[in-house]
Amino acid sequence: MSDLLRTPLFPLYAQYEGVRCIDFGGWELPVQFSGIQKEHEAVRERAGLFDVSHMGEFTVTGEQAEAFLQRMMTNDVTAIGSGQAQYTLMCYPDGGVVDDLLIYKLAEQHYMLVVNASNIDKDWAWFQEHIIPGVNMTNDSEQTALLALQGPLAVDILAKVTGSEVDAASIEPFRFVQNAEVCGVRLLLSRTGYTGEDGFELYVAAEQAALVWNGLMKAGADVGLVPAGLGARDTLRFEAKLPLYGQELSPTVSPLEAGLGMFVKLNAGPFIGHEALFQQKNDGPARKLIGIEVLERGIPRPHYPIYADGVQIGEVTTGTQSPTLKRNLGLALIDSNYTALGTALEIEIRGKKLKAEVIKTPFHKRTRTPKTPTQGAE
Repeated sequence: MSDLLRTPLFPLYAQYEGVRCIDFGGWELPVQFSGIQKEHEAVRERAGLFDVSHMGEFTVTGEQAEAFLQRMMTNDVTAIGSGQAQYTLMCYPDGGVVDDLLIYKLAEQHYMLVVNASNIDKDWAWFQEHIIPGVNMTNDSEQTALLALQGPLAVDILAKVTGSEVDAASIEPFRFVQNAEVCGVRLLLSRTGYTGEDGFELYVAAEQAALVWNGLMKAGADVGLVPAGLGARDTLRFEAKLPLYGQELSPTVSPLEAGLGMFVKLNAGPFIGHEALFQQKNDGPARKLIGIEVLERGIPRPHYPIYADGVQIGEVTTGTQSPTLKRNLGLALIDSNYTALGTALEIEIRGKKLKAEVIKTPFHKRTRTPKTPTQGAE
């Protein structure tokens, strides 16, 4: 594995006896530290800490930065206020997805983009192909580490290690604080995540990432904080129906087909892919992403074919036995005529067609606590 890329936190992995690393898109990353089920449950019930430093970060500045991003993105970039983050997508002219990403507005005409690790080079090339005068871009991915502290006790853990000027509990979802002091290190602290639970993402200079990781693990030791790997990250986001690029999203799958229409602002002005998505919305997507449950003994896996009326109507995009619900569940992209709840389907698993049905998504929603003066809006 010596040819694989490694994050700044890779040297810390060895201190965890059960760690197991895999090749993930050219990166040597931990799929688990102590076990996927254990890590999944920790995030749902207490907290988990993820190293997601393989993600990419681009900075966009200049007098035309907002106009440029508005042209590139499906969401309304002009609606983002300073200190706010926004989920959005980039599309090809035919409506297929280049990538899904977060935009952070650091100041007027100053943005940070967070892109998927496997798409860093592709996204950079796409931006450079369309860049306009009055826009400057830098690729800060190698200099930036990203930690994700996720779970219902994330706020309590952060409270032990933040400077007096930062009240993590008061940061609302999709808001962030720049130059926040955490574990004695200045960083960007954002109330975002990819698990379906409350939590934070911490953007920190690569050389200081280990200090923050060790500080958070020490602060969370008494409440059961665990390091968590890619396996739990995938099962957590799956239960919450958060899309994964390359499975729920791709150059051949549009945001509307993936059920992400709320992030496509067709009235906000033209963007790349606007015409195709406008037409698709008017006609109605031919395919839709839905949830399925296998009613017989069998676990759905990506690309397993789905049938109805004896004809293949689509395939599984992600599937597993839900660690929280202990049921065999999947997300599937299928013919829109078969997407009503309760519709009987069949899934082919190892050459056998097993009974399945369309069920409601997301499979898991976290329990939200009432807002108090020390809590952000949930």
